[in-house]
Amino acid sequence: MTSYRDKDLTDKWLEVWNCAHTPLLSTATFLSFALFAFLSVAAATASARTLKTLYSFTGGADGGWPWAGQLALDAKGNLYGTTLEGGVNGYGVVFKVNSLGEETVLHNFGYSDGCEPLGLLRDTKGNFYIPTWLCGTYGHGTVFELTKQGTGMVLYNFTGGADGGEAEPGLVRDALGNLYGETQIGGDLSCLGAGCGTVFELTPSGTQIVLHTFTGGSDGGAPSGGLLRDAKGNLYGTTAVFGDVGFGTVFELTPSGPFKVMFSFNYADGSAPGSRMVRDPKGNLYGTTGGGGASGNGTIFELTKKGTQIVLYSFMGTGDGAGPYGGLVRDTKGNLYGTTFQGGGSGCGGVGCGAVYKLDPTGNFTVLHVFTGTADGGQPDSSLILAKNGNLYGTTSIGGPYNAGTVFVLAP
Repeated sequence: MTSYRDKDLTDKWLEVWNCAHTPLLSTATFLSFALFAFLSVAAATASARTLKTLYSFTGGADGGWPWAGQLALDAKGNLYGTTLEGGVNGYGVVFKVNSLGEETVLHNFGYSDGCEPLGLLRDTKGNFYIPTWLCGTYGHGTVFELTKQGTGMVLYNFTGGADGGEAEPGLVRDALGNLYGETQIGGDLSCLGAGCGTVFELTPSGTQIVLHTFTGGSDGGAPSGGLLRDAKGNLYGTTAVFGDVGFGTVFELTPSGPFKVMFSFNYADGSAPGSRMVRDPKGNLYGTTGGGGASGNGTIFELTKKGTQIVLYSFMGTGDGAGPYGGLVRDTKGNLYGTTFQGGGSGCGGVGCGAVYKLDPTGNFTVLHVFTGTADGGQPDSSLILAKNGNLYGTTSIGGPYNAGTVFVLAP
């Protein structure tokens, strides 16, 4: 099975951020926009926090390469997540890591379950809901449920047709148990031949409803990173490509159905947003773009309730990192925390192994940790989670003793 870890960074995003699994742009054009033309990196910035590796995956029965999605944390300090590969069948696992750093595999995916799971959503009863990228009945992924008791079941098999296919990480759930998510392909198959993706609802009974089908026009295409749902049931998300200029969009979908493009990126203000946004009490949205900005290495942006976009920070691709693919978390003081996939240092073949950063409300940017690609891991792709005690938890997609990724904590 081919996974992202077998590809270089450019190949990964050429695959993920397109609608038909053929490049939207030629490689030469893609690189000319400098989406992934990272600058040579500077010496590592001193860590402002203490990083501890809680667990290192072997890539064997315990799983390997925890790519995309977000960990879940329970009241006892146990962490839950998924790995892209590994496990008994090689299709990935659901895992638990306790506060002592001991790992337990809760589920081994088989082909019919779906393969390459992309993160999980945990409900208040301890049940998990997991989008898978591929496999299942039709080969286009599934939504999978794993109960607290360990019983697994496929809630939905995507066909790759009008219902979508290749579900994205970042499911959300309402009080009635309905799930909401995105697919990278499917929908209107006239869009690049395989469809430009959908936003969907999945009821507790397993009925799937397509809420929006992307056309690859001004509404965008290839929705990425998952949805944000507010108290009124409005859904907010991003598309990695298309829009008015071609560099992606921010959209809103209300319970009554109207779809609204809130903003279209123009590269100078960011390109290819691919992670779930966060929202402050006033209704302002915050997110990241994987490319674009002042140096082509990505941005942190704010989109005000009135629709004004503000670039809060442009990554330079040196000591500050490059490619902030993971989403943001926000604390009660308005500080934003996130990760970059590359940059920060000189490891990982010279492009840098990524960093953890903080951006405060006054615009001060701080690198909290620079990954080396060795024992501490490297190339974090998932969003962080912020515990009540201030600890930041996350995963790295590679690194550790077996180069199969890690689970880490950054203490204040």
